[in-house]
Amino acid sequence: MSHKFPLKEIAFQAGVSLATVDRVVNGRGGVRLATTKRIEASIVELQRQSESALQTGTRFTIDVVMETPKRFSQSVRNAFEAEVPALRPASFRCRFHTSEVFGKSDTLSILKRIRSRGSHGVVLKASGEHDVAVEVNRLVAAGIPVVTYVTDIPQSKRIAYVGVDNEAAGRTAAFLIGNFINQRAGRVLLSMSSDQFVGERERDAGFRAGFKQSGLKNQIVSISEGFGKDQQTGAQVAALVEAQPDICAVYSIGGGNRAIVNALGKQRMPCICFIGHDLDDDNVDLLRSGSISMVIQHDLRQDARSACQLILKYHRLLPGDFVIAQAAIGITTAHNLPERSNDLFPR
Repeated sequence: MSHKFPLKEIAFQAGVSLATVDRVVNGRGGVRLATTKRIEASIVELQRQSESALQTGTRFTIDVVMETPKRFSQSVRNAFEAEVPALRPASFRCRFHTSEVFGKSDTLSILKRIRSRGSHGVVLKASGEHDVAVEVNRLVAAGIPVVTYVTDIPQSKRIAYVGVDNEAAGRTAAFLIGNFINQRAGRVLLSMSSDQFVGERERDAGFRAGFKQSGLKNQIVSISEGFGKDQQTGAQVAALVEAQPDICAVYSIGGGNRAIVNALGKQRMPCICFIGHDLDDDNVDLLRSGSISMVIQHDLRQDARSACQLILKYHRLLPGDFVIAQAAIGITTAHNLPERSNDLFPR
């Protein structure tokens, strides 16, 4: 019998012993039919009580921890602030902990502080290093659910991952670039912010696999560890272009696209296809000016909603069989952008 309630709680609800409940829910028999039906009815009633608890306007405080460029963390903040009012009568308050570059010790320190002071849930975008996974496990063991966001930590006990299928996003980029460059000569630049992020490694692997499958012979050159910051990323691309001034296409996984565009402007041949990720302010401006070709993106408001719903489910305020929808991969060009940047996150 599937349920999410402690046996002690079921026993109290049904007015029977803990051992009797244990026999029924584990199908070991030896319990009268009437008692079994009473226990089953008690589980149904507990489920109803959990679902109706939303009507009390339960208050939740969650922590959003992100190592990411400010332009993206601001988009995520906007998405959460736009979406959480729609989750009423439940009430959410978000505490944001963001930085363009967290040292591993910084991330661990933040997660430890959250575990110490308490939280109803953590939404986490961080590297997949072993020590981070261990701290995630400690949070979950302390009754604080963790939802990984954009990049997963699959070896941890996080309750779920929210975001796109990153490998599929990389394959999508390979398909689009392949159709742009066809048989054109030149190298393809693949830019990552850091290979510490599982999601970026998955995009990289998907892109390379899709590129190989397409039969294209263009060489892929890559940069990493610029952390999506303009100065570091721009310097890496400038050095690359000076040595290899024949970049015909770009797949930018990790951002810093304005700096990449500026550095590519110094090479002899034009870049005919530039694909970025996420509709942050920089990418919106670059799309409108025609500096980049398209952006692979997903609905950040849906992600925010899904993360909050998963936390509600963990706290048994949504049905146990509730599932979230996989984030859809979207393609945005200059031709299907919102008229105003505020339309990205309407209030």
